[in-house]
Amino acid sequence: MSDTLNLPAETRTRAGKGASRALRREGRVPAVVYGGNEEPLAIHVEEKLLVKRLGTGHFFNSVVEIEVGGKTFKTLPKDVAFHPVSDRPLHADFLRLTGNSKVHVEVPVLFINEAASPGLKRGGVLNIVRHELELVCDADKIPEDIQIDVTGFDVGDSIHISHVVLPTGSASAITDRDFTIATIVAPSGLRSEEGDNAKTEAEGA
Repeated sequence: MSDTLNLPAETRTRAGKGASRALRREGRVPAVVYGGNEEPLAIHVEEKLLVKRLGTGHFFNSVVEIEVGGKTFKTLPKDVAFHPVSDRPLHADFLRLTGNSKVHVEVPVLFINEAASPGLKRGGVLNIVRHELELVCDADKIPEDIQIDVTGFDVGDSIHISHVVLPTGSASAITDRDFTIATIVAPSGLRSEEGDNAKTEAEGA
């Protein structure tokens, strides 16, 4: 499961573009915490710390505990707006989580046991169709990644979501089809050889 991240914050007493610009000049980033059947909470966080949290690589799949006014809120980051030129964070949105919250996240896939795939051992290529899976998870059980075992897969085989064993508390957000995650395709040399053989057979027929 992804780590829980901490992010100290302060409440915002002023709203508007002018107030937001003033906060940014002080190295702070305006943000809002919403959801959970409560009023939105306007806050600001330290820019350097937010950038550090973003640099973990799994920020949007992590529960972020926001500490403000002596209280701690469990949240899930939903959006961060960046400056188009400097790439500095300008604003952040956090979804407040409750005890039984379900969250919609995108979790990276990790392929394992490639040495046990006949197709890959023959020189086949793993063609990844989806680098991430859309999942609905328990808020306290967000997986850091989904490992997909390619043992036994040969050239021409496809790996579908039905082949994947998802961790407890997680389910695919896409339920109307057995979608493809990856395929094992023949290397270009093998494809050319097969094509030539087929051509020779056709000519001899």
